[in-house]
Amino acid sequence: MTALFATESSREVIRLLEQAGYEAVFVGGAVRDYVLGKPAMDIDIATSAKPEQVKAIFPMTVDVGAAHGTVLVLMDGEPIEVTTYRTEGTYSDHRRPDAVQFVTSLREDLLRRDFTMNALAMTKDGELIDLFGGQQDMARQLIRAVGHAADRFSEDALRMFRAVRFAAVLNFDIEEDTFKAIRSHAPQIQHISVERLKAEMDKLFKGSNPVKAFHFIQQTALASHLPLFPENVDKLGQMVPYETAIEGWSCLMVAGDFTPGAVAKAYKLSNAEKSFLLSVQQAYTRRSTELFTLDDLYKFELAVLQVVEKLVHVMGDARQVLSNLDITSMKQALPIQSIADVAVTGKDLMMWTGLRGGRWTGEWMSKITRAVLHGRCDNHPNNIKEWFLDEFKREK
Repeated sequence: MTALFATESSREVIRLLEQAGYEAVFVGGAVRDYVLGKPAMDIDIATSAKPEQVKAIFPMTVDVGAAHGTVLVLMDGEPIEVTTYRTEGTYSDHRRPDAVQFVTSLREDLLRRDFTMNALAMTKDGELIDLFGGQQDMARQLIRAVGHAADRFSEDALRMFRAVRFAAVLNFDIEEDTFKAIRSHAPQIQHISVERLKAEMDKLFKGSNPVKAFHFIQQTALASHLPLFPENVDKLGQMVPYETAIEGWSCLMVAGDFTPGAVAKAYKLSNAEKSFLLSVQQAYTRRSTELFTLDDLYKFELAVLQVVEKLVHVMGDARQVLSNLDITSMKQALPIQSIADVAVTGKDLMMWTGLRGGRWTGEWMSKITRAVLHGRCDNHPNNIKEWFLDEFKREK
């Protein structure tokens, strides 16, 4: 039986390492996901060969972290990470080891990993290597630290947040000693960069049970040490499931009564994400008191409208609630979706009036857009020309 999740190229990498006299196995998330019956994403290989020995075997490699034992092998055009078995020293920055020591024991390498379900290995022939009870923990739907949980979290404080993220993604519980260690080490999460926390939050929002993770964040006191987190996790969880991560950020903003700027600054959101939150805030303020108008449907993108409709339903801010299908139908029924859909341009206005272009063309294109949107003028060049010339003469 072969490792069914692995590509032919990755199996060939292991075969060549073994042919050269070294051990080599698949490790990490790909093995975990295979055991869980999920599609494997990233395929990683661990080996007893040192980086220079790996590079001597394969003609095409890239140093992506050779000092820490990782070499990228290019096999038939496929990039495959190959990392030397290693142990790690102290983590003075709570993120990266100050030094690594290469070893020849797979057990020593697996012992440094975060959770038992991530400490599995598999040979190219499909033999599962489980030295720390990872299979049993997965069968019991438990997230358990490898070895002493306190040691694992002292090494990399992000592992605490990864535990609650896995709880959301897999709908697992956190094993008791692991949970206690998170609670006692919670303040160390402040040492973790916002970028790493944001990446975990994005994955958490898209998990199958974010509510479980929200409660774990609160119960372990992680919430008190995060850049920004709502006190009312019940309100935060009422909007699940989230279709996208930005939907989760929108709910976090509303549940915590935060401003878009505060959320964007706290978690270093992209400009596009901040813009989305600003639109949600504006649309939510309007929708809390009345149904969306034609102007609202035109102004806000469909994703914003759908998130806001969901928010007003959950927060109890609207009597009449529309479905996603309703919102989509109303949006699509508009005669135009943007100014680009208008059948004329500023050049047409200049031609009709004989005037040079200027601010007035933009102002009149906005007026034409509103006229088309509200049905005062059909979106056809002749109709628009007639309407425009009448209005233009009347306002002169």
